[in-house]
Amino acid sequence: MRIKSAVLHKSGAATPYAESKPIKIESLELDPPDQGEVLVQIKAASLCHSDLSVIDGSRPRPLPMALGHEASGVVVEAGEGVNDLVPGDHVVCVFVPSCGQCIPCQEGRPALCEKGAESNAAGTLLHGGKRLHSETGEVNHHVGVSAFSEYVVVSRHSLVKVPKDIPFEKLALFGCAVITGVGAVINTANIKLGSTVAVVGLGGVGLSALLGAVAAGASRVVAVDINESKLKMAKELGATDTFLSKDPDVVNVIREQTGGGLDYTFETAGAVPAMEVAYGITKRGGTTITTGLPHPEHHFSFPYVTLTAEERTIKGSYVGSCVPKRDIPRFIDLFKQDRLAVDKLVADYITLDEINEGFDKLAKGEYSRIIIKM
Repeated sequence: MRIKSAVLHKSGAATPYAESKPIKIESLELDPPDQGEVLVQIKAASLCHSDLSVIDGSRPRPLPMALGHEASGVVVEAGEGVNDLVPGDHVVCVFVPSCGQCIPCQEGRPALCEKGAESNAAGTLLHGGKRLHSETGEVNHHVGVSAFSEYVVVSRHSLVKVPKDIPFEKLALFGCAVITGVGAVINTANIKLGSTVAVVGLGGVGLSALLGAVAAGASRVVAVDINESKLKMAKELGATDTFLSKDPDVVNVIREQTGGGLDYTFETAGAVPAMEVAYGITKRGGTTITTGLPHPEHHFSFPYVTLTAEERTIKGSYVGSCVPKRDIPRFIDLFKQDRLAVDKLVADYITLDEINEGFDKLAKGEYSRIIIKM
């Protein structure tokens, strides 16, 4: 079938993207689903910094590539061997498909699936195939999803079935921002009731982490960002304290006002300066967790002695250490109970044709989530 899709042919284009237009809306041929695959009509897709990092070149991927990964939609057709999804089911896309066979999957850590990581890096679906074609050849899949498209064919393992009583534009957030941010707090950190928490970087993931900390019963939630508008939103979502990270003395100020730092700090910007702030405001015996995906050549350094002398912990959190089939439904339940106000993260709605302008807005750091209504 012929579909419209947002395709990136070359990364590193000059900004503003509204002028350079690195993303082209093209007509592609989409193959029908093979065994273990599903055809999905995309209803809503979010613009995320993980997409932006492919566009600006900080996250190298094979090109040309049909972008997009945070999305929701409706099942149109289930391929052979898919017996638990039927046409009409509502689904959320997951950007790390899990094979269920490798050691991380068997250990209950599907976010670290070896086959999923391999296929994502190669621009294929989980089992190695490509289902998108242009006039000049195959088009790579973005992390097994390519959600900035009218329709997608994905592995069954890239989908989680969800309730039909929630709007698609809200469901889309659960596929990346929510599971990454809330999951980092609940799964990776496993924070205790009454803990003190800081979140450095208030994009969609950071604000989701903030919501997760509030829902988990943190006694103090500190929000840190370079944009005052983000700090205002953080206050509305439950932050007890806010600080501008542009202040060169921000680490000392926060440590002084929090009695030596926080129990848990979360770096969600994927930038070395943000990680330096997060580590700097972690208290003795505390834990610093990062969900960021910086350029592979970027390095973070810290005083080695503090790791031992202060019993510090540094942890990475990928996909919020989530088991998507378990965590997405329970996070949706919390949303339905008004305990995770993830719908407040949406700052704007655009069409597929406005995608370059949308990424300009996201790149400025003033928008948490922008939704494409397909």
